[in-house]
Amino acid sequence: MRTTRIFVLLATVAALCLLSGCRCDHAATPPQVGTVTPDTINGVPCYVYLPHDYAKRTSGKCAEVFPVLYLQHGMYGAEEDWTTQGDLLGIMDELLQAGQVKEMVIIMPDNCPHRPTAEEERANATNGEWENHFAQFMQDAESRYSIATDPARRAIAGLSMGGYHTMRVSSLLDGEFAYVGMFSAATFVHEAPTSPVLFWIAIGREDFLYDDHQKYRCWLDENHIEYAYYESTGGHTWPNWQDYLGRFLKRLFLE
Repeated sequence: MRTTRIFVLLATVAALCLLSGCRCDHAATPPQVGTVTPDTINGVPCYVYLPHDYAKRTSGKCAEVFPVLYLQHGMYGAEEDWTTQGDLLGIMDELLQAGQVKEMVIIMPDNCPHRPTAEEERANATNGEWENHFAQFMQDAESRYSIATDPARRAIAGLSMGGYHTMRVSSLLDGEFAYVGMFSAATFVHEAPTSPVLFWIAIGREDFLYDDHQKYRCWLDENHIEYAYYESTGGHTWPNWQDYLGRFLKRLFLE
């Protein structure tokens, strides 16, 4: 009997030691705002937002895998726009402190590289090269960062021409993104993902693309494609896009 009790005691202690050594308490501290760093992924210049203590939290046997948002800029813009003009860090900090957003990696690529003239820039933005390249770009990002490969934990969004790219990429890679956001998007082509968890469209009433958006919504309705629509005041401006980003972020990765 005594031997049995000793064996049970030793087994219990061993189990407790094992559990304490392997416990991964990822929610031990309140979330803090992360950092933004420049990078190049598959030859594409990017800015990447990483959660607080990313390096520590993604190493070892308790490594975290974060959901990911691919966030694109507009025509004549660059990969740093969402941080220098879009106040990404400020928006994330406010939402994290309020407990209104999930921690995630946000990859901001240069989806529309500069060209010498407006005509060349527009042609470059709409020639399909970026959309056709995106699957490989995403694969390389997944090999470089500890981010989800499950569509349920992937999102894509963009403003203006980046909204056009969002529409095209999410249509070509239909089913690969659970969350799709178009902010003041160029919608001269009518395409759409068929079944994301959230297909979110936002536009200002004074935006020069407002009428195009109403035509696009009619096309979506005629084709029975579900979407959420947000209409604000104002036009094609950063204050609106900051507002749209904050609203979109709060709806990501809730399921």
